[in-house]
Amino acid sequence: MERYLDHLDQLESEAIHILREVAGQFERPVLLFSGGKDSITLVHLALRAFRPGNFPFPLLHIDTGHNFPEALAFRDQLVHEIQEHLIVRKVEDTMKVKNLPEPKGKFASRNALQTFTLLDAIDEFKFDACIGGARRDEEKARAKERIFSVRDEFGQWEPKLQRPELWNIYNGKIHKGENVRVFPISNWTELDVWHYIQRHQIELPSIYFAHEREVIEHEGQLVAVSPYIKIDETDVITKRRVRYRTVGDMSCTAAVESNADTLEKIINEIVATKTSERGETRIDDKVSEAAMEDRKKNGYF
Repeated sequence: MERYLDHLDQLESEAIHILREVAGQFERPVLLFSGGKDSITLVHLALRAFRPGNFPFPLLHIDTGHNFPEALAFRDQLVHEIQEHLIVRKVEDTMKVKNLPEPKGKFASRNALQTFTLLDAIDEFKFDACIGGARRDEEKARAKERIFSVRDEFGQWEPKLQRPELWNIYNGKIHKGENVRVFPISNWTELDVWHYIQRHQIELPSIYFAHEREVIEHEGQLVAVSPYIKIDETDVITKRRVRYRTVGDMSCTAAVESNADTLEKIINEIVATKTSERGETRIDDKVSEAAMEDRKKNGYF
């Protein structure tokens, strides 16, 4: 009996088409991998797009040195299982080479410094297309991106000079030195990603599920106690049952209080929430209204 394509099937088909377009149009593509649910979903989509062959691109992780240990362990486990090539470039090495100062403050995030390391890696390997897991529903600046989003020879992005994308035709033509950021799951929502993960029983780092963790409460957000944040005398450390909606650095990502320890419970929580994942949990996005857009213009992913 013929089965009709549902919403997730259509999103998957579009994403696989985009990944194959990247393989066909570019000479040196790369998939940016953070160990978060969106980049893990991208890896799963790439497996469906290219197996039984190998990926036509390596994976690249820009390591800030402030990662959740669980995310790093999962990264290494996944790469071992799928037997694909992982490139790791460290922000700390870039800081030493370029004499960049260590960020200061209570939540001293190296997120902005990732841009230098990413641009250096693009230049080192001459990558002409960087595949990422950004979605339009995450944040206002990301909603301005096309699926094929061109960066100039300095890695910069101009939102007012985006190319039109008609139907499913993607223009990958670029000048020497330019590169394209590609977003195969741009049309997905957070809920779509979770439904897809549930459908295919995709494994995730344990921090996405409810667990006990020592945290401090800061301006209504629960931040994990770690060597990467400054604990003041007035901070009260408590043990709470939490999970993470997004996996950034320990220095800039807050947890949400939760008892959701299964995919079904997580999906039910997301259906009920009125706040976007970044709006609720990313401290670095609260610096200003244009925080993300300013970073993206300078080369941030």
